[in-house]
Formats: sequence, C-alpha cells, structure tokens
Amino acid sequence: MGKLIQGVWHDVWYETKSQNGKFVREDAGFRHWLTADGTSGPEGQQGFPAESGRYHLYVSLACPWAHRTLIFRQLKGLVEHIGVTVVDPDMLEHGWAFTEPEPLYGFEFMHQLYTKAKPDYTGRVTVPVLWDKQTQTIVSNESSEIIRMLNTAFNAITGNHDDYYPLVLQPEIERWNDFIYPNINNGVYRCGFATTQAAYESAFSELFSALDTVDTHLASSRYLTGDQVTEADWRLFTTLIRFDAVYVGHFKCNQQRIADYPNLQGYLKELYQIPGVAETVDFEQIKRHYYFSHQMINPTGVVPAGPALDLDSPHGRDV
Repeated sequence: MGKLIQGVWHDVWYETKSQNGKFVREDAGFRHWLTADGTSGPEGQQGFPAESGRYHLYVSLACPWAHRTLIFRQLKGLVEHIGVTVVDPDMLEHGWAFTEPEPLYGFEFMHQLYTKAKPDYTGRVTVPVLWDKQTQTIVSNESSEIIRMLNTAFNAITGNHDDYYPLVLQPEIERWNDFIYPNINNGVYRCGFATTQAAYESAFSELFSALDTVDTHLASSRYLTGDQVTEADWRLFTTLIRFDAVYVGHFKCNQQRIADYPNLQGYLKELYQIPGVAETVDFEQIKRHYYFSHQMINPTGVVPAGPALDLDSPHGRDV
C-alpha cells in the first residue's frame, strides 16, 4: 500500500494493493474534459476550453500511462502549446518528486499539486496530470481520456487534424483497447506485483496468450485496426517499448522477448521510428525508476546495464 504523508495517501502510478495475491488497479480521481470551446465532455464532464499556453502536463518518462500523453503531444503538434514537467525517476517515501522545484509553484513533490487542486484530497497521487494554469486545478489524471482530448481539442489552433480515434474505427479501437489493457498493459503489472504463485502464473499465461494473438494478427495487418495507426496502437506501444528492457526480467515476464516475435518486433520498430516518437522514450529513466524504486521487488536497487535494443534499423514491414 501507499504511505500516509500529511494526511494524503501517496501511491505510485501502479496501485499495489492486492486481492488473493492478485494486483488490482484503482481508477483515476480527476475526470474533467478539455474541448475546443469548453463545452462539456462526452459524459457530461465539466469542460475546459483549448487555449495555447494555458495547460501543463506533469509526467514521468518511466510511466507507460504518462508516455501516451507525451506521444500525442508530439504527434498532434502541441509541443509549443502545452508545457511539460518531468518528475524524478526515483519514486520513494514521498511519492513522485521533482528533481528541481517545479516551474509553476516551486513544489518539491507531486502530492503538493494534488492538494493545491483539492486541499482535502486523500486519493492516489499519479501521473500524468493535465493542469489548468488559469483555474489552478487538475483537468484530468486519466491518461486514456487525456489522449482523446489532445487528439481533437487543439485542431483549430495547430491546424493538425490527424485523427487517432476516427469515428469509423472506434468500435474496432475499443475492441482492441478492451483486449490489450487487462491482458498486456496491466498484464505485465499483474505478473510483476503478484504475491502468490497462482496469481502470477494466471497473469503470465494471459499475457503471453494475448501477445501471441496480437503477433498473429499483425502478420496480415499493418496496424491493429488495418492501414491506419490509431490510439490503440499507441496504447500498446508504451508497454511494448518497455517490455524487453524491464518487464522480461523485473516483472518475470520471461517466456520470450518482443524481439523474439516475428511481427511484434517490426511493428514496435515501425512505431518507434515515426517522427517525434523516439524522443519521448528514455530508457535510462525507465530502467532507473523500475529497478531502483520498486524495492519490494528489487531490494538492492541495482539497475541493469543492458539490454542492447535494436530499434533504429529498418523494420522490414511490408504488410
């Protein structure tokens, strides 16, 4: 469990409680919506209007959920419009911390931002956070919703109309998301944080069965939903890019590497080589966070020097 600090529970972006040895993740706490004109969200959430320079992202370069938002910030041409602050990779007794005082308020810890937004907040302190500088509150800390906001809200400002959640593909995108999230995105954590052999082996079997399914599908499909890269691909990518460097060893997901799959490896390399994406990947911070911060798994804190990863060579995909 997290640690109670100044009346606030500070948990990492994975939720470490378990049920019968199984890892269980809790929901995000702030679920407002950013739209072009400030109208309410798709389920009636409070709306915030898209304005250049008004919003700020707080992320960890280690966190796959935060990584989604960095990718969309790049792909949608939002670098000049939304600032970013990166937390320190070491997540210890005070939760997420800033290497240097963060730029808006001089905070040292992420929990200070949460209690500025809501003084009586007692939930999890997670990244990513989409912050509104004007009203000084959290718009959202749910990554799956933040990327959908970034996908459309700023189109009129940036002129970038690339759509990673097109209406015609939404049922198929949702089908893949519903399959990939529990079995792969969260599946690696279900392996890594299982506290019984049975829970671990169940998660392990479901993870590699799912990876086999995706690998087989990619033999005849360029991306998950066909010829167009979508949100579903980017949600999968942030797990795949960490898999061989961290999850194989640290989370005991060692049946095989992504590099050993005939189709997943080329798919991963193709996505990595899309302009702007590689600069959102920082393997040093990824490895440092997982191996040094997860003392319940790796009590020595020793961070591995490898592995050497081949991501820049031609991906060879001609599907």
